[in-house]
Amino acid sequence: MDMSDIAARGLVLLGCGKMGSALLEGWLKEGLPATSVHVIEPNPSDWLKATGVALNGALPEAPAMALLAVKPQLMGAALPALQALGGGGTVFVSIAAGTSLRAIEDTLGAGTPVVRVMPNTPAAVGRGISALIGNAQVSADALDLARQLMAAVGETVMLESESQMDAVTGVSGSGPAYVFHLIEALAAAGVAEGLPEDMAMKLARATVCGAGELAQQSAESAAQLRINVTSPGGTTAAALAVLMNEQDGFPALLKRGVKAATDRSRELGQ
Repeated sequence: MDMSDIAARGLVLLGCGKMGSALLEGWLKEGLPATSVHVIEPNPSDWLKATGVALNGALPEAPAMALLAVKPQLMGAALPALQALGGGGTVFVSIAAGTSLRAIEDTLGAGTPVVRVMPNTPAAVGRGISALIGNAQVSADALDLARQLMAAVGETVMLESESQMDAVTGVSGSGPAYVFHLIEALAAAGVAEGLPEDMAMKLARATVCGAGELAQQSAESAAQLRINVTSPGGTTAAALAVLMNEQDGFPALLKRGVKAATDRSRELGQ
């Protein structure tokens, strides 16, 4: 199974909100024919209507893949509409947080190949990262094809077990919000030291985004990049003495935060 199978047999996209739209835009940019994509979306945007995809019409009998991009709380109501495709050759790819492989397979029928994915919101600008895991019915080439579909909006990692998905949720799924809050807190700290609010926010936003891009492009580790900008006895070292404190600095704070998100993900998946 590869992209030619999708072009020939079709791909169903259930839900075309922010994440679904980002994925669809990526696929179309990479050359997937719009006529091969069948979208089910009760509230289509003007952009979606103009893409040329098959919208809210009859579905192909045996599409290569069906990607489930509805919110987790709507998943139960949405899945039955696709039950006719279950238990056969269609591979289901779900990006609904907290919805297990077993829950999807139970709804669609035993033997349904299912891939579970945890993407994150930077997918909207093509800078996301998605973690994937398939059930026993998913072949290696089908899992790779699901990875290729998610690669349209960023990087991918393959998990060894579904149990790792909760930790992925805590790190990269919820992680963008931690970075946004870092920008907020860094700007507020600048204001406390006498900077105007607008200037402090501009400095904080550019610093976090610029440092992230530097980390992305550099061959050096994050630790080495930190060392590179830390002169002994200098201003950065003074700040890091506070931020790297093992009791109440970043290490302890982020460990508690990621654990809280991971624990909550486990609870929601019960």
